[in-house]
Amino acid sequence: MTTAWRAPGRVNVIGEHTDYNGGFALPMAIAEGCTATVERLDDPVLRVRSAQRDDVADVSLDKLAPETVPDWAGYAAGVVAELRRRGVDTGGLDIHVDGNVPLGAGLSSSAALSCSVVSALDDLLELKLEREEWVKIARAAENDFVGAPTGGMDQMASVLGQAGHVLLCDMATATATPVPFDLVGAELTLVIADSHAPHAHADGEYRARREACERGAALLGVDTLRAVQDEDHSAVLDRLRSGGAGDEVVRRVRHILTENARVLAVVERLRAHDVAGTGPLLTESHRSMRDDFEITVERVDVAVEAALEAGALGARMTGGGFGGCVIALTPQEQADAVGAEITRRFADAEFQAPRLFTGTPSAGAHLV
Repeated sequence: MTTAWRAPGRVNVIGEHTDYNGGFALPMAIAEGCTATVERLDDPVLRVRSAQRDDVADVSLDKLAPETVPDWAGYAAGVVAELRRRGVDTGGLDIHVDGNVPLGAGLSSSAALSCSVVSALDDLLELKLEREEWVKIARAAENDFVGAPTGGMDQMASVLGQAGHVLLCDMATATATPVPFDLVGAELTLVIADSHAPHAHADGEYRARREACERGAALLGVDTLRAVQDEDHSAVLDRLRSGGAGDEVVRRVRHILTENARVLAVVERLRAHDVAGTGPLLTESHRSMRDDFEITVERVDVAVEAALEAGALGARMTGGGFGGCVIALTPQEQADAVGAEITRRFADAEFQAPRLFTGTPSAGAHLV
């Protein structure tokens, strides 16, 4: 028996670095994704192949460990390892993956891969797990096998996404609520510009931001920053300062608190059918990421400025930061002009030309 499932990448419309702080995020699944085709093998081995690579990962199941598979295969191997840790007798497996999410663009190509694998294996092995369990397994593969400190939002979007909707992800309760995101009805386009900015030191910087948030929570005497979300933010920051927090920790915490508030404000506008009204909140989010969380780089800042100057209603970097993509909420008639202005500004700065495409709210993991 062979089965194939496709899981999408995601664009986070707003809510950056809030997931591991127990906060709110608002991602949507996109059309670009990864397809995993899986079948059983008679021998007790795991074989992982990719349409984008010539090499093959081939390892005995009894030797399955992070150091026994190449990095690129870890997301698939991690899913198998997590299933086996849960007591599933997977038997030998052949896994072939084929994806078109741009790598390193902040659109979660890794979650698309791991979620396509877990959904396909659930089908092949007739596990009949709930989709929420797929999310947990895919996240464990990334956290525990690959060692990527993701907060779970990417996997929720990839598995639970719905066409025409964003997902309000409450990371404190690990729940996701669909919210209509009717771009067509509002005569708007979500322009996505891949900056091609190199992710220099991105993993270490991501960890540093997470550790700063954890220090802030510890100084406030709470498990996560979500616990103080409903308090007066100025008072919370004053408590941090009086508790000995330096300016860096204060600014990191301020981003999280204000970002959570912006997510909820965007949801309120979307539910009131005011898609255009979310634009300024996207721009506020970018400024907070730039100034308080310090995760943007020159290329994404230039792209945001260019988009706004060309008529975008709002623009922000999306993803973990230090490179990746910018999204711009744009009137349909201005979409080409926004893309052209970003391209022109990149050429003037002698940056690599951006890759431009349109974000479409799409369905989560599904059989193909």
